[in-house]
Amino acid sequence: MTRAPLTALVLAAGLALAAPARAQNLPDLVTTDTLRVCADPGNMPFSERKGDGFENRIAAIIADELKVKLRYYWLTQGPGFVRNTLGTGLCDVIVGSAFGNELVQSTNPYYRSLYVLVSRHGTFEGLTGLDDPRLKAKAIGVIVGTPPVERMGAVGLVPTMKPYSPYQFDPARKYQTVSAEIVADVASGKLDAAVLWGPAAGWLAKEAGKQAGGLDLVPLLREPDRPPLTYRIAMGVRHGENEWKRILNTALRKRRAEIEAVLRDYAVPLLDEEENRLLPAEPKP
Repeated sequence: MTRAPLTALVLAAGLALAAPARAQNLPDLVTTDTLRVCADPGNMPFSERKGDGFENRIAAIIADELKVKLRYYWLTQGPGFVRNTLGTGLCDVIVGSAFGNELVQSTNPYYRSLYVLVSRHGTFEGLTGLDDPRLKAKAIGVIVGTPPVERMGAVGLVPTMKPYSPYQFDPARKYQTVSAEIVADVASGKLDAAVLWGPAAGWLAKEAGKQAGGLDLVPLLREPDRPPLTYRIAMGVRHGENEWKRILNTALRKRRAEIEAVLRDYAVPLLDEEENRLLPAEPKP
Protein backbone atom coordinates (compact mmCIF):
# COMPACT_ATOMS: atom_id res chain seq x y z
CA MET A 1 0.00 0.00 0.00
CA THR A 2 2.66 3.44 0.17
CA ARG A 3 1.75 7.06 0.64
CA ALA A 4 -0.90 6.87 -2.08
CA PRO A 5 -2.40 3.50 -1.17
CA LEU A 6 -2.58 1.46 -4.38
CA THR A 7 -3.26 4.41 -6.67
CA ALA A 8 -2.31 2.01 -9.29
CA LEU A 9 -1.47 0.93 -5.79
CA VAL A 10 -0.57 0.82 -4.39
CA LEU A 11 2.24 0.27 -2.45
CA ALA A 12 8.29 -0.16 0.68
CA ALA A 13 18.78 -6.06 0.09
CA GLY A 14 21.14 -7.80 0.25
CA LEU A 15 22.35 -10.68 2.33
CA ALA A 16 25.18 -12.77 3.55
CA LEU A 17 24.74 -16.22 2.10
CA ALA A 18 25.89 -19.43 3.72
CA ALA A 19 27.68 -20.66 0.62
CA PRO A 20 29.95 -18.34 -1.41
CA ALA A 21 29.06 -20.21 -4.60
CA ARG A 22 25.43 -19.25 -4.13
CA ALA A 23 26.33 -15.57 -3.79
CA GLN A 24 27.89 -15.68 -7.26
CA ASN A 25 24.40 -16.18 -8.69
CA LEU A 26 23.21 -12.84 -7.35
CA PRO A 27 23.13 -9.84 -9.69
CA ASP A 28 25.98 -7.40 -9.18
CA LEU A 29 23.66 -4.72 -7.79
CA VAL A 30 22.48 -6.71 -4.76
CA THR A 31 24.58 -6.09 -1.67
CA THR A 32 25.56 -9.38 -0.02
CA ASP A 33 26.08 -8.36 3.61
CA THR A 34 23.25 -5.86 4.17
CA LEU A 35 19.51 -5.79 3.59
CA ARG A 36 19.16 -2.46 1.81
CA VAL A 37 15.53 -1.38 1.97
CA CYS A 38 13.90 1.34 -0.16
CA ALA A 39 11.37 3.13 2.07
CA ASP A 40 9.45 6.32 2.79
CA PRO A 41 10.70 8.08 5.96
CA GLY A 42 7.22 9.36 6.89
CA ASN A 43 4.48 6.97 5.86
CA MET A 44 2.92 5.48 8.98
CA PRO A 45 1.76 2.85 9.59
CA PHE A 46 3.94 1.43 6.80
CA SER A 47 7.34 2.97 7.38
CA GLU A 48 9.04 5.74 9.28
CA ARG A 49 12.62 6.86 9.81
CA LYS A 50 12.38 5.90 13.49
CA GLY A 51 11.46 2.34 12.49
CA ASP A 52 7.93 2.42 13.91
CA GLY A 53 6.05 1.10 10.86
CA PHE A 54 4.98 -2.47 10.23
CA GLU A 55 7.11 -2.65 7.07
CA ASN A 56 10.11 -1.62 9.21
CA ARG A 57 9.36 -4.50 11.56
CA ILE A 58 8.95 -6.94 8.67
CA ALA A 59 12.25 -5.77 7.18
CA ALA A 60 13.92 -6.45 10.54
CA ILE A 61 12.49 -9.98 10.56
CA ILE A 62 13.85 -10.66 7.07
CA ALA A 63 17.28 -9.22 7.97
CA ASP A 64 17.35 -11.47 11.03
CA GLU A 65 16.47 -14.51 8.94
CA LEU A 66 19.23 -13.69 6.44
CA LYS A 67 21.71 -12.88 9.24
CA VAL A 68 22.64 -9.51 7.79
CA LYS A 69 22.59 -5.85 8.78
CA LEU A 70 19.60 -3.68 7.91
CA ARG A 71 20.00 -0.33 6.18
CA TYR A 72 17.49 2.07 4.60
CA TYR A 73 17.54 4.33 1.60
CA TRP A 74 14.85 6.92 2.34
CA LEU A 75 12.75 8.67 -0.29
CA THR A 76 9.25 10.14 -0.06
CA GLN A 77 6.87 8.06 -2.13
CA GLY A 78 5.53 9.67 -5.26
CA PRO A 79 6.11 9.58 -9.01
CA GLY A 80 9.49 8.08 -9.79
CA PHE A 81 9.87 6.26 -6.46
CA VAL A 82 10.84 2.91 -8.02
CA ARG A 83 13.09 4.52 -10.62
CA ASN A 84 14.95 6.53 -7.98
CA THR A 85 15.32 3.67 -5.47
CA LEU A 86 15.60 0.19 -6.98
CA GLY A 87 16.41 1.70 -10.34
CA THR A 88 19.50 3.51 -9.09
CA GLY A 89 20.90 0.49 -7.26
CA LEU A 90 20.92 2.35 -3.93
CA CYS A 91 18.64 -0.26 -2.33
CA ASP A 92 17.52 -3.77 -3.15
CA VAL A 93 13.95 -4.33 -1.96
CA ILE A 94 10.66 -2.50 -1.51
CA VAL A 95 8.91 -4.18 1.42
CA GLY A 96 5.31 -3.41 0.37
CA SER A 97 4.35 -3.55 -3.31
CA ALA A 98 1.17 -4.69 -5.04
CA PHE A 99 1.69 -8.20 -6.40
CA GLY A 100 2.09 -7.98 -10.16
CA ASN A 101 3.16 -4.32 -10.19
CA GLU A 102 4.89 -4.04 -13.59
CA LEU A 103 7.53 -1.63 -12.31
CA VAL A 104 9.11 -4.33 -10.13
CA GLN A 105 9.50 -8.08 -9.97
CA SER A 106 7.27 -9.40 -7.19
CA THR A 107 8.12 -11.99 -4.59
CA ASN A 108 5.38 -14.34 -3.50
CA PRO A 109 2.66 -12.28 -1.79
CA TYR A 110 2.84 -12.35 2.01
CA TYR A 111 -0.59 -10.90 2.76
CA ARG A 112 -3.86 -10.00 1.12
CA SER A 113 -6.04 -7.06 2.16
CA LEU A 114 -8.74 -4.72 0.91
CA TYR A 115 -10.30 -1.28 0.99
CA VAL A 116 -12.51 -0.34 3.92
CA LEU A 117 -15.09 2.28 4.82
CA VAL A 118 -14.19 4.38 7.88
CA SER A 119 -16.85 6.21 9.89
CA ARG A 120 -17.49 7.45 13.42
CA HIS A 121 -18.65 4.74 15.78
CA GLY A 122 -22.28 3.76 15.28
CA THR A 123 -22.91 6.08 12.31
CA PHE A 124 -23.68 3.36 9.77
CA GLU A 125 -24.65 0.38 11.90
CA GLY A 126 -24.97 -2.79 9.83
CA LEU A 127 -23.50 -1.33 6.63
CA THR A 128 -21.97 -3.97 4.37
CA GLY A 129 -21.23 -2.19 1.09
CA LEU A 130 -20.98 1.05 -0.84
CA ASP A 131 -24.46 0.57 -2.31
CA ASP A 132 -26.05 1.21 1.11
CA PRO A 133 -28.62 4.01 0.53
CA ARG A 134 -27.56 5.73 3.78
CA LEU A 135 -24.32 6.78 2.07
CA LYS A 136 -26.13 8.85 -0.55
CA ALA A 137 -25.53 12.59 -0.17
CA LYS A 138 -22.88 11.98 2.49
CA ALA A 139 -19.44 13.58 2.44
CA ILE A 140 -17.14 10.63 1.79
CA GLY A 141 -13.40 11.17 1.53
CA VAL A 142 -11.34 9.23 -1.00
CA ILE A 143 -7.89 9.58 -2.55
CA VAL A 144 -7.99 10.60 -6.20
CA GLY A 145 -6.98 7.81 -8.57
CA THR A 146 -7.59 4.93 -6.17
CA PRO A 147 -9.83 2.02 -7.26
CA PRO A 148 -12.83 2.90 -5.02
CA VAL A 149 -13.46 6.11 -6.97
CA GLU A 150 -14.83 4.13 -9.93
CA ARG A 151 -17.03 2.00 -7.72
CA MET A 152 -18.34 5.09 -5.90
CA GLY A 153 -19.32 6.52 -9.27
CA ALA A 154 -21.21 3.35 -10.14
CA VAL A 155 -23.35 3.58 -7.00
CA GLY A 156 -24.03 7.31 -7.22
CA LEU A 157 -21.69 8.63 -4.52
CA VAL A 158 -19.66 11.02 -6.67
CA PRO A 159 -21.82 14.17 -6.27
CA THR A 160 -20.87 14.53 -2.60
CA MET A 161 -17.56 12.65 -2.71
CA LYS A 162 -14.64 14.62 -1.25
CA PRO A 163 -11.49 13.98 -3.32
CA TYR A 164 -8.01 14.29 -1.80
CA SER A 165 -4.77 14.61 -3.75
CA PRO A 166 -2.69 11.42 -3.52
CA TYR A 167 0.51 13.16 -2.44
CA GLN A 168 1.54 15.70 0.17
CA PHE A 169 4.87 17.40 -0.45
CA ASP A 170 4.37 20.57 1.60
CA PRO A 171 6.87 20.41 4.50
CA ALA A 172 4.44 22.48 6.60
CA ARG A 173 1.62 19.97 6.24
CA LYS A 174 -0.24 19.07 9.42
CA TYR A 175 -0.49 15.34 8.79
CA GLN A 176 2.20 12.90 7.78
CA THR A 177 0.12 11.32 4.99
CA VAL A 178 -3.03 11.98 3.02
CA SER A 179 -4.67 8.94 4.63
CA ALA A 180 -3.95 10.36 8.09
CA GLU A 181 -5.55 13.67 7.09
CA ILE A 182 -8.66 11.90 5.80
CA VAL A 183 -9.06 9.78 8.94
CA ALA A 184 -8.66 12.90 11.08
CA ASP A 185 -11.39 14.60 9.04
CA VAL A 186 -13.71 11.66 9.69
CA ALA A 187 -12.93 11.75 13.41
CA SER A 188 -13.61 15.51 13.61
CA GLY A 189 -16.90 15.32 11.69
CA LYS A 190 -15.62 17.16 8.63
CA LEU A 191 -16.35 13.98 6.69
CA ASP A 192 -19.18 11.50 7.22
CA ALA A 193 -16.99 8.61 6.10
CA ALA A 194 -13.98 7.68 3.99
CA VAL A 195 -12.95 4.82 1.74
CA LEU A 196 -9.29 3.93 2.25
CA TRP A 197 -6.78 1.13 1.80
CA GLY A 198 -7.27 -1.12 4.83
CA PRO A 199 -3.63 -1.55 5.92
CA ALA A 200 -3.38 2.24 6.32
CA ALA A 201 -6.86 2.78 7.71
CA GLY A 202 -6.76 0.13 10.45
CA TRP A 203 -3.92 1.67 12.47
CA LEU A 204 -4.84 5.28 11.68
CA ALA A 205 -8.46 4.76 12.76
CA LYS A 206 -7.37 3.09 15.98
CA GLU A 207 -5.10 6.04 16.80
CA ALA A 208 -7.57 8.79 15.78
CA GLY A 209 -10.48 7.01 17.42
CA LYS A 210 -8.91 7.39 20.86
CA GLN A 211 -10.02 11.04 20.88
CA ALA A 212 -13.17 10.64 18.80
CA GLY A 213 -15.19 8.05 20.68
CA GLY A 214 -14.03 5.33 18.34
CA LEU A 215 -14.07 4.82 14.58
CA ASP A 216 -15.67 1.89 12.77
CA LEU A 217 -14.06 0.06 9.85
CA VAL A 218 -16.22 -1.90 7.41
CA PRO A 219 -14.20 -4.20 5.11
CA LEU A 220 -15.67 -3.88 1.62
CA LEU A 221 -16.05 -7.61 1.02
CA ARG A 222 -19.16 -7.48 -1.18
CA GLU A 223 -18.03 -5.15 -3.94
CA PRO A 224 -17.69 -6.42 -7.54
CA ASP A 225 -14.30 -7.60 -8.79
CA ARG A 226 -14.08 -4.71 -11.25
CA PRO A 227 -12.54 -2.51 -10.18
CA PRO A 228 -10.75 -4.77 -7.69
CA LEU A 229 -10.78 -3.55 -4.10
CA THR A 230 -8.67 -6.45 -2.79
CA TYR A 231 -4.94 -6.82 -3.42
CA ARG A 232 -2.10 -9.19 -2.65
CA ILE A 233 1.00 -7.51 -1.27
CA ALA A 234 4.50 -8.75 -1.99
CA MET A 235 8.04 -7.43 -1.86
CA GLY A 236 9.42 -5.77 -4.97
CA VAL A 237 12.88 -6.34 -6.46
CA ARG A 238 14.50 -5.45 -9.78
CA HIS A 239 13.47 -7.37 -12.87
CA GLY A 240 15.86 -10.20 -13.65
CA GLU A 241 16.98 -10.72 -10.05
CA ASN A 242 15.44 -14.16 -9.87
CA GLU A 243 17.86 -15.67 -7.35
CA TRP A 244 17.34 -12.70 -5.01
CA LYS A 245 13.58 -13.13 -5.34
CA ARG A 246 13.88 -16.83 -4.44
CA ILE A 247 15.99 -16.00 -1.38
CA LEU A 248 13.37 -13.53 -0.17
CA ASN A 249 10.59 -16.03 -0.85
CA THR A 250 12.34 -18.57 1.36
CA ALA A 251 12.72 -16.03 4.17
CA LEU A 252 9.08 -14.96 3.87
CA ARG A 253 7.94 -18.56 4.07
CA LYS A 254 10.08 -19.38 7.11
CA ARG A 255 8.99 -16.31 9.07
CA ARG A 256 5.38 -16.23 7.90
CA ALA A 257 3.85 -16.54 11.39
CA GLU A 258 5.92 -13.66 12.77
CA ILE A 259 5.08 -11.44 9.83
CA GLU A 260 1.36 -12.17 10.23
CA ALA A 261 1.62 -11.28 13.93
CA VAL A 262 3.16 -7.91 13.02
CA LEU A 263 0.35 -7.19 10.57
CA ARG A 264 -2.23 -8.00 13.23
CA ASP A 265 -0.45 -5.72 15.72
CA TYR A 266 -1.06 -2.85 13.29
CA ALA A 267 -4.74 -3.71 12.70
CA VAL A 268 -4.21 -4.72 9.08
CA PRO A 269 -7.40 -6.43 7.82
CA LEU A 270 -6.18 -9.80 6.55
CA LEU A 271 -8.07 -11.77 3.92
CA ASP A 272 -8.05 -15.45 3.06
CA GLU A 273 -5.67 -16.09 0.17
CA GLU A 274 -8.49 -16.96 -2.24
CA GLU A 275 -11.88 -16.09 -0.77
CA ASN A 276 -13.18 -12.64 0.14
CA ARG A 277 -13.46 -13.39 3.82
CA LEU A 278 -11.49 -12.04 6.74
CA LEU A 279 -9.10 -14.34 8.51
CA PRO A 280 -10.05 -15.14 12.11
CA ALA A 281 -9.00 -12.54 14.65
CA GLU A 282 -6.53 -15.03 16.09
CA PRO A 283 -4.55 -17.40 13.88
CA LYS A 284 -4.99 -21.12 14.32
CA PRO A 285 -2.46 -22.66 16.73
